[in-house]
Amino acid sequence: MSTKVTINRLATGVPGLDEVLGGGLPEFSFNMIAGPPGCGKTTLAHQMMFALATPERPALFFTVLGEPPLKMLRYQQQFDFFDSEAINQSIRYINLADDTLAGNLDEVLRRIVSEVEAHSPSLVFVDSFRSVVLASQTQDNPNNNLPQFVQQLGMLMTTWQATTFLIGEYFTETDTNPIFTVADGLIWLRQSVQRNSMVRKMEIMKMRGQPTLPGLHTFRIATSGIKVFAPARLNPVEAPLEFPIKRLKMGVPQLDEMLGGGLPRGYSLLVAGPSGSGKSILAATFLAEGARNGETGVIAVFEQRPNHSQNATLAGLIQSGQVGLVDSRAPDLSIDEIVQLLLSEIDRLKATRVVIDSLSGFELALAPTFREDFRESLSRMVTALTSAGVSVLMTSELEDRYTDLRFSPYGTAFLTDAIIVQRYIEVQSRLLRIMAVVKVRASAHSDELRLYSIDDNGLQIGEMLPDQEGLLGGRPTRRPALQDKV
Repeated sequence: MSTKVTINRLATGVPGLDEVLGGGLPEFSFNMIAGPPGCGKTTLAHQMMFALATPERPALFFTVLGEPPLKMLRYQQQFDFFDSEAINQSIRYINLADDTLAGNLDEVLRRIVSEVEAHSPSLVFVDSFRSVVLASQTQDNPNNNLPQFVQQLGMLMTTWQATTFLIGEYFTETDTNPIFTVADGLIWLRQSVQRNSMVRKMEIMKMRGQPTLPGLHTFRIATSGIKVFAPARLNPVEAPLEFPIKRLKMGVPQLDEMLGGGLPRGYSLLVAGPSGSGKSILAATFLAEGARNGETGVIAVFEQRPNHSQNATLAGLIQSGQVGLVDSRAPDLSIDEIVQLLLSEIDRLKATRVVIDSLSGFELALAPTFREDFRESLSRMVTALTSAGVSVLMTSELEDRYTDLRFSPYGTAFLTDAIIVQRYIEVQSRLLRIMAVVKVRASAHSDELRLYSIDDNGLQIGEMLPDQEGLLGGRPTRRPALQDKV
């Protein structure tokens, strides 16, 4: 009976990349990092090299570009992962530019082999392998045989007992190159400019022997290096609803009564209403009530940052650390990045309450390419947060048409477990606010339209809306219809 060979997986040191790869890089694998200029190939290679290289596991970095290693290092040392003490200790740079420009692939291969035999590295990087290919195609050398060279290099890399990386500039996956077949792993980087945002994405097109996460994964290049935003892990089995239902207080007693005793724990709640109807005030009250009961919370703001002039209570909770603030102003946000920011704050504070204020601002905060799939993005965010066991309150801006009630402009009302709608009515030349609980899954709730007001103490919910004929002096007026225009 044969036994399976265990493949050791190496931690790349790139946040999120190990998860996308399916557990890390297979040791002794032969990998290709490809993509157009400026997408982060060299930075990704350096970040992995500095994370993996040690005196016991040295790395060789072959540069075949026109620029010398010193110029490359000048820019790479701007990143936090750069360690100057590792140079010439655990990391050695070798310049192959002259051999490459000569166009003799045999000599390039000989130099690589001799340096590998001399230093016995555990990690080998060649940047840019595309230069070798172009040199072989432009030089008048009948002895150059690119397919044979690639085959020889691949076979040698297998015998070196080293994890190897070839970095090259390729613009499309349809570029014909035998190295794509030889490589064990193919990491493809993409980037696109949309209005004032730069969106970078990564795809693991190939990684032999392990299940990678399919699809495109956004990543960001910052001073810390590259960070990949992998999709949030979801609980495949939905937890059964416990009875009696455990409920959270909203901070407004009359609203708790309308909800049937409060918001069921772990539910997602949509608060929809026009501008000035008090959605953000209710969201802040929800977090403040949690703090009063010893619960921490997180708020993601995509419009105005809370300050003392607008909401002293919420600003104080943020300052005291009882509420975490997610307030990214980057113009190229993706849904996975926002979810990771939220989950990171939830984990840091052990938060149980989360507020998204508002979905309208959230949509505008996304890079244009992600707005096209906003409904799908919102579904993923709600699922990821509720899978984390938190209770979520989201606000949504709605235009008040005075004749009907809409619950969501995105066709996403079905995603939430509960819905509260706010709106205005005109009575005797005055605008009055009314509120209703439209939906609470698996729970009885009020079907009343309640008048409410906003004062220095927050939302004050009053009595049920009287018959409109009486309010309007006997003139028959159609009551607003509860219709979900999604």
